[in-house]
Amino acid sequence: MATMTRLTTIEQLKAALEASHDRPLFLFKHSTRCPISAAAFQQVTSYLEDEPNESIDYRMIYVVEDRPVSLEAAELIGIEHASPQVILVSDRNSIWNTSHSYITSRILKDELL
Repeated sequence: MATMTRLTTIEQLKAALEASHDRPLFLFKHSTRCPISAAAFQQVTSYLEDEPNESIDYRMIYVVEDRPVSLEAAELIGIEHASPQVILVSDRNSIWNTSHSYITSRILKDELL
């Protein structure tokens, strides 16, 4: 089972983005105050517990608690902020993203081959 690590600092975010040159980065932007985000979190967790792509680095940003990190991610990647949101990054560029009710374990399995 793959695990998802929380990013709490801009330095951690920048290091994860830099590492995306060698290994794709999956970012999950999660609001702990939103029921839609809670449902998306369950879907991401279900995906990670099933048969996730082990060659991807899975990270999460809490958009309320770690707002500066969330805002910096939107700026550095060039993707308008949404929550919940998943972004797949390679070489510091978004190669796929989706948000809200489109975050399902099935879609993740299909997109993160």
